[in-house]
Amino acid sequence: MSSIPKYLANFASLFPEEKNIMSEIRNKDLYPSGQLKIDWVRAHMPLLNGLEADFSKTKPFKGLKVSLSVHMEAKTAYLCQVLAAGGAEMYATGCNPLSTQDDVAAALDRSGVNVFALHGATPQEYEHCLRKVLEIGPNIIIDDGGDLVNLMLTEFRDLISGVIGGCEETTTGILRLRRLNAAKELPFPMMLVNDAQCKHFFDNRYGTGQSVWNGINRATNLIVAGKTVVVAGYGWCGKGVSMRAKGLGAKVIVTEIDPVKAIEAVMDGFQVMTMKEAAPKGDLFVTVTGCDDVITAEHFAIMKDGAILCNAGHFDCEVDVAYLEKSAVKTSPARENIKAYTMEDGKTFYVIAEGRLVNLAAGDGHPAEIMDMSFAIQALSAKYLADHRGQERGKGDMLLNVPEEIDRAVAFRKLAAWGISIDKLTEKQRLYLYGE
Repeated sequence: MSSIPKYLANFASLFPEEKNIMSEIRNKDLYPSGQLKIDWVRAHMPLLNGLEADFSKTKPFKGLKVSLSVHMEAKTAYLCQVLAAGGAEMYATGCNPLSTQDDVAAALDRSGVNVFALHGATPQEYEHCLRKVLEIGPNIIIDDGGDLVNLMLTEFRDLISGVIGGCEETTTGILRLRRLNAAKELPFPMMLVNDAQCKHFFDNRYGTGQSVWNGINRATNLIVAGKTVVVAGYGWCGKGVSMRAKGLGAKVIVTEIDPVKAIEAVMDGFQVMTMKEAAPKGDLFVTVTGCDDVITAEHFAIMKDGAILCNAGHFDCEVDVAYLEKSAVKTSPARENIKAYTMEDGKTFYVIAEGRLVNLAAGDGHPAEIMDMSFAIQALSAKYLADHRGQERGKGDMLLNVPEEIDRAVAFRKLAAWGISIDKLTEKQRLYLYGE
């Protein structure tokens, strides 16, 4: 047990030394319910089913170590198993302390994947788990939000030479990668998975749109119809959240910093205003910007008593929960996963899931059918890196778009799973559109 740090000592009995793999999880005996969750998503993810069958035959990741940091729930677990079926030596952790499901981690561990994930992990435990999946010297990194890449570049530079490349799942992570790439500080290629059409068109819009409201409704058990919902940010995720709020009967206000997106929100039928204007009007606030300090002290000062706040951006910095913790005269649990903050003026605000990702910290994340497309893009992008290892190093720009053929292959697989066929251009039509 000497390899387990002191702050994980209370979990030591869960990590028997005779075990061949190195997982650090809450409780290995939780696996039955986790296995049921994995079995359920497996039955509803036909694209990954097909890739698992293909990879089992071709073994594109044979001899490669893959380190993954994605929300540790059932759909992620199945992605890990698909990559492992392709020969990968898998090391997996979560990318958010509250989105890890301990029973899923236990089931994934039982399937032979090395898992380092703890629900409700402290910052120290969370970082420890990230380090555990990197210290083995990965060849491929699959990241969600950029934490693995950031840690690789700051603490594990001696292992960089072994990295073929990586895949980034999120808008937030890609923004971090673009800064690194512009400064010429990114030493290995990264596939921009979030920018693939079959990812952000569907995952960010329909996946986030539904799963955010699944999480809010599960946590609050309150009606949405008739309420004023303020959505901060009108990117693809904000579009989905706003659309679903409207469908549930809410009056929707959008706040934005981008004039083009603001116009789009107006033309989609929503009110658009500043957060300062929206703060006193909103009953429920959803931030989905990828930025920090979106809702701060100046907004709390003019909000309604009883306002409910949550976040659907990657990091827990969009709603200034730290200010509420510091300034509230009373804090108390209001409901499972909801904390009440009573301020000096007598108003009480409610924050869902500590301001962390509401769709995962208070729900099960995106629907399986949506993540089937996103994770098919991930799996095929990882295969692309394995197939083209070493070819992108030294070219300056280390950011790689997902090849169009991967996007189209995933789209055609999805249509086939639905039993849908579409037309093809005739040769005459092709010449008319594109010429010789």
